[in-house]
Amino acid sequence: MRIRKTTEEDFDRVMKIYSYARDFMAKTGNPNQWGPTNWPPETLIHDDIKEGNSYVCLNEENKVIGTFYFIQGKDIEPTYRKIEEGEWIEEPSYGVVHRLASDGSEKGIGRYCLDWAFEQCGHLRVDTHTDNKVMQNILEKLGFIKCGIIHVIEDNYPRFAYEKI
Repeated sequence: MRIRKTTEEDFDRVMKIYSYARDFMAKTGNPNQWGPTNWPPETLIHDDIKEGNSYVCLNEENKVIGTFYFIQGKDIEPTYRKIEEGEWIEEPSYGVVHRLASDGSEKGIGRYCLDWAFEQCGHLRVDTHTDNKVMQNILEKLGFIKCGIIHVIEDNYPRFAYEKI
């Protein structure tokens, strides 16, 4: 597998992956994270691509099999400024992964993407819906620490906040 920046030519494939991911989440006990709002919206993905923060994961045949948003810097995620029932481990610059999804065609896509993002910055924060047991399991296996709860503006569901340094 390898990672590269998403291009507009990847857009349709990326949206199919998100559709698959919404269905997978609903079937595995997490219907509310992306389902009710048909998240993520097309306009957001176009913006992510234009800003250079969208990435795709390719298999050995160069087929796009996963996608995610990644950015790094100091205090880059506004929703992470307030954390409940805990605290972040460290405050300097960090990377953030959002909207991680795969097409389910191969095992380890999520792990590969998260490992790649961590290699870019050495300090990564991620959040996930409290019903997303699949993502929570991946994060814990990769050594992420659950730090507390954050809230996003898109809905009223709390998210578990994780950090790895």
